[in-house]
Amino acid sequence: MKKSRAVLVMVVTAVLISLLAFTSAVGFGPTGTGAARNIILGLDLAGGVSITYQAVGDTPTSEEMADTIYKLQRRVEQYSTEATVYQEGNDRINIEIPGVTDANQILEELGSPGSLYFIAQTDADGNENYSYIGQTQDNPTGYVLNKTIEELTEDGSIVLNGTDVETAKAGQITNEMGNRENVVTLNMTEEGTKKFAEATKKAYASGESIGIYYDGKFVSVPVVNTEITDGNAQITGMEDYQTAENIASTIRIGGLKVELEEIRSNVVGAQLGEEAISTSLLAGAIGLVIVILFMIAVYRLPGAVAGIGLILYTELTLVCLNAFDITLTLPGIAGIILGIGMAVDANVIIYARIREEIAAGESVKMAIRTGYQKAFSAILDGNITTLIAAIVLMIKGSGTVKGFAITLILSIVLSMITALLVSRLILNALYTLGLKDEKFYGRAKERKTINFVGKKNLCFAISLIMVACAPIFMTVNQTAIGEVLNYNLEFKGGTSTNVTFNEDFTIEELDSEVKPIVQQVTNDTDIQITKVTDSYEVNIKTRELSLEEREELNQALMENFGVDETTISAENISSTVSREMRTDAVIAVLIATVCMLIYIWFRFKDIRFGASAVLALIHDVLVVLAFYAISRITVGTTFIACMLTIVGYSINATIVIFDRIRENIGDTEKENKEELAEIVNKSITQTLTRSIYTSLTTFMTIAVLFAVGVPSIREFALPLMIGIVCGAYSSVCITGSLWYVMKTRGRKAKKEEEIVA
Repeated sequence: MKKSRAVLVMVVTAVLISLLAFTSAVGFGPTGTGAARNIILGLDLAGGVSITYQAVGDTPTSEEMADTIYKLQRRVEQYSTEATVYQEGNDRINIEIPGVTDANQILEELGSPGSLYFIAQTDADGNENYSYIGQTQDNPTGYVLNKTIEELTEDGSIVLNGTDVETAKAGQITNEMGNRENVVTLNMTEEGTKKFAEATKKAYASGESIGIYYDGKFVSVPVVNTEITDGNAQITGMEDYQTAENIASTIRIGGLKVELEEIRSNVVGAQLGEEAISTSLLAGAIGLVIVILFMIAVYRLPGAVAGIGLILYTELTLVCLNAFDITLTLPGIAGIILGIGMAVDANVIIYARIREEIAAGESVKMAIRTGYQKAFSAILDGNITTLIAAIVLMIKGSGTVKGFAITLILSIVLSMITALLVSRLILNALYTLGLKDEKFYGRAKERKTINFVGKKNLCFAISLIMVACAPIFMTVNQTAIGEVLNYNLEFKGGTSTNVTFNEDFTIEELDSEVKPIVQQVTNDTDIQITKVTDSYEVNIKTRELSLEEREELNQALMENFGVDETTISAENISSTVSREMRTDAVIAVLIATVCMLIYIWFRFKDIRFGASAVLALIHDVLVVLAFYAISRITVGTTFIACMLTIVGYSINATIVIFDRIRENIGDTEKENKEELAEIVNKSITQTLTRSIYTSLTTFMTIAVLFAVGVPSIREFALPLMIGIVCGAYSSVCITGSLWYVMKTRGRKAKKEEEIVA
């Protein structure tokens, strides 16, 4: 690199850091576009809109309510991946959408969830089911029904309903004339495909239309111009894209088994309050400074470069959260923390390699080049493996899982850019500008190889004991408290009490004054309090309360705060993490695990590497699960984020060791157990510094979050700290030995077969 280019790199870096810092702190324009304060925060951090719907007609069955909740959950994710939907009482559904403040706009865009019907133009006798009377403002299509819905149902004229539609999306296509055309694409369910094939066959033969009827009016009456047998259809002829989007949205919301009407909507405040946000920001800043100082102390000049890269990573993350309208909650913070750990990890791998090359006699210039080249495969494989898992979680997951996956994907991409591109340019520029002495970079010390394989039986025994604690203590909990883990409201539901106070409480005052009273009555530490904005109304969620406990709580509120009993109401609520969401999360994790296994198999050309990595991953998850069971820390949505973070962290740590084993084996197949054991021990020893430093820096970041955070954040940080320690232990003491055992046993069996033959 020429000096002029080196100077340019440093100037551009300084300008970029300053520009991103200004953007994050202040932003541009009167609204501060790009500023960190404009990041969309979840209900737990900043509040949002709460909407309550009630079922129309007879009380729905539990299956119908569960189906409706799950579908609504998918619908409201267009506003935020962290939106939650849960049941209240027997016939009500609550929707909570973070990061928005206009309830009327949400209601208008979401529409009134009701029944959707696809109606044939004529019945079996040739009588018209609907007629055209002319378009008006209230009736844009101009069509009206000639019969009631009941009559249409009886004579078989309703050919499909909303539940037969899998998806409905607005889009644009290029037609035969080469012009852009707005369309709505429909995909039917398996049963809907059969019904639609029969309906379109009849309509096409007669040159008729099929009317789409929703909430008392026709939303579209398209003419059928071909028989559709594959369940995929397009509605054309919309004048603009917004019309197409409105029709698609109506069809999506109409595919519910239960017809709903809105009974109330409110803007609610944050569940955790300003203190949670300020302490989290403080913890993040302190953690970042500690990590940067640690890197400088250990790696000297490259450590300072890593610090610059981490600052850029943090600034880019804040800007991108703004740019992509990503909702940030506590689980999202977990994804960013994991990204910081992986960014540090990449730098540690590189700088350790540079020191090794210097110790091997390379010049500093060649050591930098070779260090980046040799570290690249480990960094790439580790990040891609985690990225595969994150993409699967984003596609297959919902709610918190999807939110975590999106922030994790962002973090991985940014950490790779800053570690592999930005840091490399800066380090080469500093070398060119005169910082060439070996003392600025350090030299790897010769380390005696540790016999990890020889201690495998002891390590396996320790791991088995830790893993066994999970089912043992879960059984103990089942006997003692009636459930295997200490599930909170998000997993098991409870009672929602609405009360209107005589004065305006802040969320901090509610935590310090109201919450202790509620805890005293309910004997429940897991209490969630939200405040309706611009009112004295407060919502208190607790475990499920009996009638006597509800009355006792009402009495306590009246005695302590002078509340009017007529302003207090209570309903049982379902969990915000539905059975379907849990199933989605489990399926997503299983698919992600299989994909990671296949990728590792492909990259390392040995399925035993993948199998060892997956077993270590399962080990780490079970150990943390045991911690939850033993400590009885509450299990909610942050539990899912914690487990997913550990999965990403564990697999990344394992890949680094496997990459070194692959390198040390080379192209020659080792025939002898002793040789293989020596290679495994040598590889783990060579990467031991990396394993310790990466775990330590990530642990420090979360430890600060635990030290200064509010109680709910501490409950989130503590299991993560356990998971990091466990991940470091399994990657060093378990994975290499597991691979060795699988490798040597497979070879022994093969030799015996050859002798018999």
